[in-house]
Amino acid sequence: MFPIQLKCESARRATVGLAALVAVASVIAGCGTDSSGDSANGGDRTTIVVTYSVLGSLVSDAVGDNADVVVLIPNGSDPHEWEPSAKDIERLNNADLIVRNGLDLEGGVLDVLNLAQEDGVPTFVASDHITVRLVGEGEGLPTGDPDQEVGAQDPHLWMDPLTLKDAMVALGPVLVAQGIDATEGIAAVVAGLEELDGEVTDILAAVPVANRKLVTGHESLGYFAARYGFQLVGAIIPGLTTQAGVSAEALARLTDAIDAQQVKAIFTEIGTPTQVAEAIAEETGVKVVDLASHNLPDDGTYSSFLLGNARKVAAALA
Repeated sequence: MFPIQLKCESARRATVGLAALVAVASVIAGCGTDSSGDSANGGDRTTIVVTYSVLGSLVSDAVGDNADVVVLIPNGSDPHEWEPSAKDIERLNNADLIVRNGLDLEGGVLDVLNLAQEDGVPTFVASDHITVRLVGEGEGLPTGDPDQEVGAQDPHLWMDPLTLKDAMVALGPVLVAQGIDATEGIAAVVAGLEELDGEVTDILAAVPVANRKLVTGHESLGYFAARYGFQLVGAIIPGLTTQAGVSAEALARLTDAIDAQQVKAIFTEIGTPTQVAEAIAEETGVKVVDLASHNLPDDGTYSSFLLGNARKVAAALA
């Protein structure tokens, strides 16, 4: 549905401390885009740096050959934890446009993103243009983690194609302001997302209402659950990021909830402690199913990403 060639720049994992943040200042001073139009790749073409692969795939579909799209966080890396190298920092500050998720999803690169924006690099924050899902009363398990407090903002907006549609509609005028002819591309992406929503709905129709209960690696399927009528029972890492802690008390409550609500599967993902998931599954007698909730499949398309996850959910719970 969204055929693209995703232009992912390789980026090595590095620790960003004081030295890296100092490097930002020197990058801004000496390596920024100059009047000749040099971009993040050192050429004359407009360069858009998108923070993670799922969002990057849609931006690539929208702009086509009218701009270079560079994905900052390597596909398959945890966007909650990935940290940039000095080269990545330079790439951000030389961009013509940065497209980011927002809601602190990109935790390891957040300071660098904020500094680039403050220095004047045009930045589009997807979560500023959607209806942000809030953690609801009685959702998941009580842990004391601020990410799980009622009203906490959920950053995993890409798990709902219609939420992404709102973001892409808002991105259109921003691209035009950068001199990128993306009107037809945005329209095609929006139509594709609407069609994709229908396909996912059809796939999930096989899951009985009584089985629509989700236990995940961390609280990453909130938008998916809200759109398609599922209940969030709990998570192994009971928070909105993989950086939250795991306690024996929380795991005991999760095990009790799985038994009490007759949950059929635990859905693991990037950052899930595998041994913990397998131990809970063995104790409760449920299956473990791995979801690609944060990374694209081999064909690099969002449609394959979401359809693949929907099929796994349906197969596990039908």
